[in-house]
Order: sequence, then C-alpha cells, then structure tokens
Amino acid sequence: MPRIGVNPSRNQTLSFSPPRVTVAVLVYAPHQAGYFQHRLDVTRLTLESILANTELPYELLVFDNGSCEEMVSYLQGLYAEGKIDRLVLSRQNIGKLNALYRIAHLASGSVIAYSDDDVYHLKGWLPAHLEVLDTFPNVGAVTGFYIRQRVVMSSESTLAWAEKGAESVERGLLMPYKWEEEYMENSGRTPERYAQEVAGVEDVVVSYHGLKAWVSAHHFEVLTPKAVLLEVLAEMLPEGWSDQLMGRMVEMDDRMDQKGYLRLTTYAQTMRLLGNALDPEVVEIARRDGISAKAAETPKPVRNGLGRRILSNQHVRNGLQGIINTLYGWLHQDGREG
Repeated sequence: MPRIGVNPSRNQTLSFSPPRVTVAVLVYAPHQAGYFQHRLDVTRLTLESILANTELPYELLVFDNGSCEEMVSYLQGLYAEGKIDRLVLSRQNIGKLNALYRIAHLASGSVIAYSDDDVYHLKGWLPAHLEVLDTFPNVGAVTGFYIRQRVVMSSESTLAWAEKGAESVERGLLMPYKWEEEYMENSGRTPERYAQEVAGVEDVVVSYHGLKAWVSAHHFEVLTPKAVLLEVLAEMLPEGWSDQLMGRMVEMDDRMDQKGYLRLTTYAQTMRLLGNALDPEVVEIARRDGISAKAAETPKPVRNGLGRRILSNQHVRNGLQGIINTLYGWLHQDGREG
C-alpha cells in the first residue's frame, strides 16, 4: 500500500530539553516473601522521597530488573501518573552491572544520580551533591551517607589530592555515633563485625573553597558525571555485557579511583539507608516530609543494655576506638616496616 501524506514530525525540532540531572533507580523484587517481604514498601518510600525532596529540575529513570507483578504494577501506575519519566521493564534479571550500563546510556542528563531501591533521599540532597561536584576538582563520585570503612577503599586518589590540593584536612574519629548505629542497623552488621571493619581507620574531612566533604564514596547511591560513568563501564564491559548477576561494583569504584577521580561524601548526611524493612524512625522522617509510610510489623530488636548505653557516649567510643587503632598499628607495624 502506498504511503499517504507526509509524517508531520518531519523537519520538526524537539521541544524537550533534558535537565542536567537524571535520577536513576534500579529496582528488584522477584517476590514478596523472606528477604523481599517488605521490598515494595521500601521501594515505594525510596521513590516517594525522591519525588517529595528533589527541588531542582531532573528526570526520573526507573529500571526494573525482573520484579514480581505487584512491583511492576506499582511502577506502571507511577509512570501513568507522570511521576516517572522513563520506565524500563526487563522480564529477566540481567544483573546489576548490566542494568547500570543501560541506565548510563539511556540517561538524558549530563549528571547521573544513581540509587538502589532502598535509600531515603532527605530534603536538600541534590543541591548538596551538586555543590560538592561543582566545587571540588575532578570529582567522579559524590554520595550522601558516610561510611567509615570506605576511607580505605577506592580513595587513594582522593587522599593523595587532599595532601596537596585541599585547603585543610581533618583526621580522627569524627563521624557521629548515630550514623554508625544507623549503618549497623540497616546493613545488618553486628557491633562486633563493624568494629573489626573500622579497626585502624580514621575519618578524613577535606575543605576546598570553603566547602567540607568526607573522603570516600560508595555505589549504593552515587552522583557522578555521565561521562565518567560511561568511561569506566566501557572498560569493564567492552562487549556491553557481564555474565555475573551481582558483584564488580567495588571494581567500578576502584577503576574510578585509579583514573584519578575524587570520591567524596556530602558533609551533612543527605541520605538514609533503609535496609529491607522500614523502621519507625525513618517512617517519622517521611511523615515530616509529607510522605505516608508504615513501619514493618516485625521491628528490629532493640538493644538497650548497659553496655549499649555506655558505648553510645561519644567520648567513651573515641577512647575505645583510639585504643583499638593503637593496637592495630602495633600488630601491623612489622608488616609496614617490611
């Protein structure tokens, strides 16, 4: 059959101009049992926090990595309401790195603010991230919640720059204990495991042009220039595909560090890790932000023993951590000298 008429889009120009930032969330909930029992509620709060607390222009890209019918239906509803700008539904779980590779290529913005589906975005999160990106030189990654053990992971270039380029450098046990508690609770770490992970590690805060930031970043939530992410992923996935379902995210962090990019965290906490169930404190934060949420019916155990109360004192913790760091140094002295 012959073509009738002329396509009205021919010779037309786009009326859409992409914003600077693409906010991207990777979603995965294969079912609603066991570990994923509360995932729909957690993902809902992640997305609602973005919608409520992102003041600057952005596009929202959601990549669903083979989730159950209930999750897909929820996401389709948000898309139909115009709350999601781009929704990608994969029938299969193609793995985290492969999904991130596709997110990077689909994003319209020159900056990608990536998040797993279990992160609460606090008010002011995006301006704080962009301020670090735009103030410090050669930034590759900015995150919004500080994790102490990450200082010794994928941070060599940042630490090297700090000694020569920063206006000031602070070292010591500077992290508020409440942040440590939140991290232990929401990452499923025991105090014993956490103590082992941070043994011998000191916090590092750098200042540049009057702005403070923590040294270190992670990949659960990260704002990065799109060009940097594409550069790293192109080296990791020369064929555009990985056979691994999970993993290699630390490798991505390492490659970014090896290229000389700075990896920093906003000085004020701008994110909360949710874990796989909502706790009352996060639900209250959401309520104050005008978001309705309900805490999980199986609350996490509360540890209010005497030891817990003693350890909650920052001076006591600093003293104990100092002792641990000293012992750690003694135990590893021979290895350093060799």
